Amino acid sequence: MKIKPLGDRVLIKPLEADQKTKGGIIIPDNAKEKPQEGEVIAVGSGKTDDSGKRIDMEVKKGDKILYGKYSGTEITFEGKEYIIMRESDILAIM
Repeated sequence: MKIKPLGDRVLIKPLEADQKTKGGIIIPDNAKEKPQEGEVIAVGSGKTDDSGKRIDMEVKKGDKILYGKYSGTEITFEGKEYIIMRESDILAIM
């Protein structure tokens, strides 16, 4: 991976949204909701507090996470979709 997030930022690959409902109805592309789950691809070195001490990141590469629906910045790199967000925007590790 050629992208290295800085500070307390995390690079996430969103997981694909479901193609069907539980009842078997196929959902068209324009009706799908944005996914709120993803996989951590890369993490920054961590946040620095006021005294200059580095605070380690809680998430690590490979973690499956939940994040807010409108969190982060969407980017395209080498034809793939990613999201870069601050670690504080991550709601949970699954």
